[in-house]
Amino acid sequence: MLSNMENMMGAPTPDDAAAALNDAEVSRTQLTDGLMLPSFFYISIGAAVTAQIATAAVGLAVRANWAQWLLIAGLAAFALVAALQLIRFRRRNGVWVGGLAGRVVLGTATTSSLSYALALGAAVWAGFEDLWWLLAICSLAGGVAYTLSGRRWLRIYRQDPATHGRGESAWQLAGLGAVALIGMVFLVIGR
Repeated sequence: MLSNMENMMGAPTPDDAAAALNDAEVSRTQLTDGLMLPSFFYISIGAAVTAQIATAAVGLAVRANWAQWLLIAGLAAFALVAALQLIRFRRRNGVWVGGLAGRVVLGTATTSSLSYALALGAAVWAGFEDLWWLLAICSLAGGVAYTLSGRRWLRIYRQDPATHGRGESAWQLAGLGAVALIGMVFLVIGR
């Protein structure tokens, strides 16, 4: 009797709820499959990371004012490229994708974080040893690995957006950025 009363009052039936959930799943799949990255997305992110690793390594290894300014310029260039690509993505698709900013662009995925840290460490060491050709190779390898990690994340996200679509909040990303910036300031001051 209660079920009949609920239906008369407009409450959804289990079949209605199942159909609505199915429609939502189909809509999410169509949106995920239809996402388009802006032109030169991975190339620009990879190039910005490569340049940022190289400028950071030079800035830490060379004891000159110009090297510190180079380090800051590398950070600014990366920030500009990251912001522009995220804005272009939003304009092209009309949505934000949880995880894209953090995992792909800012490198919070495990693979991109590890590859970045290893490449930066090796590039800084190469700079201290005056092995500039090795610094360039380490920087390039870091940018390529970072880019491949981003491509991998997007592929995995498209296969299961519900599981992999969660990204860090804007506050978490801002906090990580602040910690990274403070750490970089201490590195520059301490050298």
